[in-house]
Amino acid sequence: MLIKSKEKITKKYDVIIVGSGLAGMTAANKLGRNGRKVLLLESHNKLGGFATWFKRRDGDHVFDVSLHGFPVGMIKTCKRYWSKEIASAIVQLKKVRFINPMYDLETEFTKDDFKRKLKDFFKIDEESIEGFFSELESMNFYDPPKLNNGELFEKFFPGRKDVVRFLLEPITYANGSNLEDPAITYGIVFSNFMSKGVFTFKGGTDVLIGKMKDELLSNGVDIKMHAKVSDIVVEDGKVKGVKLGDDFIASKAVLSNSNIMSTIFKLVGEDHFSENYIKASRKVRLNTSSCQVYMGIREGESIPDVGDLLFYSEDSEYKSDWILSPKVGSQTFSIYYPECRPHLNNRYAVVSSSNARYEDWKGLSDEEYKKQKKYIEEKALTAIEKLIPGISQKIDFVDSATPLTVEKYTLHDKGSSFGTKFEGLDISMNMHKEIDGLFHSGSVGIIMSGWLGAANYGVIQSHEVEAFLEKGMQ
Repeated sequence: MLIKSKEKITKKYDVIIVGSGLAGMTAANKLGRNGRKVLLLESHNKLGGFATWFKRRDGDHVFDVSLHGFPVGMIKTCKRYWSKEIASAIVQLKKVRFINPMYDLETEFTKDDFKRKLKDFFKIDEESIEGFFSELESMNFYDPPKLNNGELFEKFFPGRKDVVRFLLEPITYANGSNLEDPAITYGIVFSNFMSKGVFTFKGGTDVLIGKMKDELLSNGVDIKMHAKVSDIVVEDGKVKGVKLGDDFIASKAVLSNSNIMSTIFKLVGEDHFSENYIKASRKVRLNTSSCQVYMGIREGESIPDVGDLLFYSEDSEYKSDWILSPKVGSQTFSIYYPECRPHLNNRYAVVSSSNARYEDWKGLSDEEYKKQKKYIEEKALTAIEKLIPGISQKIDFVDSATPLTVEKYTLHDKGSSFGTKFEGLDISMNMHKEIDGLFHSGSVGIIMSGWLGAANYGVIQSHEVEAFLEKGMQ
């Protein structure tokens, strides 16, 4: 049931889930379906975390908050842990384009098509191509890292900056991978995507989250919005529940879908963890944040089919650090045609997304902040005008989001859009070994970024919660 924001919760739960990102929602649904008493708490007025949406102009414009492309595995995950109805609405993005000073290429982002492009366009020999893909397919996140991304590309494509750009740039947008990161952080994500291509949810995130909410309620999950947890209560090394302001809610287990650093240092407190665990936690690096520009097309206007997902850059070459700067002309455009959201009566929209550093935005004065937002909006408008001449005259709404926006609405430390770097996964998975009944799930490390990673990690951690609850019943 939906619990009113001012309604006091008195009953005890098997599990309380803090945060409704896809990991938290998927874990809640699986546990609720298994008959567990589950409470899902969300500080915002919408479910979904970073996988959410918003309306502007009395509902005339509906935007996904960011780019939501995911691998084909999302179909299987949704079918098994959500519903066949949700799974059946997942469709492939047929037209993915790379547009930069080096080349303008269109691809279906599949393994076979990438191989063809590497051979026919980039003139790479078959031995190198096969060796590269074999290396990726052999990667396992349990294995210690052997190469970083830069070394991986130099091994198979020495001196080929154009190939590096083709292979790495889209994954940088997907999970923040750079040339210095372990190759495994890139390889597993890339392998997942290029198996069958890039997919999205037909109907938009608003429809998806609505269906997920209905599924949660049908499985007996209690949901409370506007519910910001102030503390995860721990006594004698065991979870006791959570505090919402002055109110205490008891539970046998707590699964935090909050940022891992916030979970440890703000919600629980480092005194409850071992010295070695805290020492290792302090070494966990946050991943990058992002900026978005939202452009709504006036009712009755249309735009040509230029592609579904456009990796656009005006920079002469790809460099990991450059792509984070607001001054660099690299961004990704997601084009929403009417078939993406058929319920919106033939409306078009464009969302631009770019990686960003929190530090470039934090500390700006109000005037400087507005000026910088205006700059990224104008940059996006100038770029999309080059791709679709005349579109500027058809746009009647523009807004933007920054790392500070991400921080405000998701409560992620430093507005991290991609969770943590790879070392965060070990910290997350071992949290329950530090405190009985305390679990974590979210975007942490190599395979746990993006929609599929988050949802699957919610499943993985729900198994751990189930095992804990079963043990307590014995």
